[in-house]
Amino acid sequence: MGKKYKEVRSKIDRDKSYSLTEACELVKQTSFAKFDESIDCAARLGVNPRHADQMIRSSVSLPNGTGKSVRVLVFAKGDRANQARDAGADFVGAEDIVEKIQGGWLDFDVAIATPDMMGLVGRLGRVLGPRNLMPNPKVGTVTMDVSTAVRERKAGRIEFRTDKTGIIHAPIGKVSFEADKLEENLTALLRTLQRLKPATAKGKYFKSISISSTMGPGIRLDTNEVQALVTE
Repeated sequence: MGKKYKEVRSKIDRDKSYSLTEACELVKQTSFAKFDESIDCAARLGVNPRHADQMIRSSVSLPNGTGKSVRVLVFAKGDRANQARDAGADFVGAEDIVEKIQGGWLDFDVAIATPDMMGLVGRLGRVLGPRNLMPNPKVGTVTMDVSTAVRERKAGRIEFRTDKTGIIHAPIGKVSFEADKLEENLTALLRTLQRLKPATAKGKYFKSISISSTMGPGIRLDTNEVQALVTE
């Protein structure tokens, strides 16, 4: 651990679980990088991702966005392609884009497709799948309403899914955000996770939750307070 990391880490009580308000204020105080760090949430859930009915994958619109510029690619033709361009999509195409990606191009953050394009996009499964870039109806990226999908991603709609250990990783903003804005985004994410709780999940749902800046230490949240908040 470097000197600066040790210095900010000393501000955190490792034996304490913080409220959302305390954590969102503290995560700003424990940022020390010279760039505007992202703030991320890691939530370990009481689910078994090996069971299909307990695999959580969805998306949520953060009320204050992520603070990040998102490059959106849309697979569409005709009127839908024009609608995507009008909504602010960075790249729009069909066969030409598929060939470009097959050639190694991946200069985008989110891919959206109309349902009729999925036969074509399916060729890219081995490339886009491992990078979590494959359009998927579960998170709203396979849709005929490409205008709304593009605008939502540009405004701060994020995707998330459980990894093989049952942990969700998701961005909730930047260090430059006011603490109350971070708290609003974090609350939106946690309430969405609660809504997605599988009926077959037993025991405590929120096992542990922490937030941290890109370079900073993790700050543990009080899961009892979180559970009370999201079930109000």
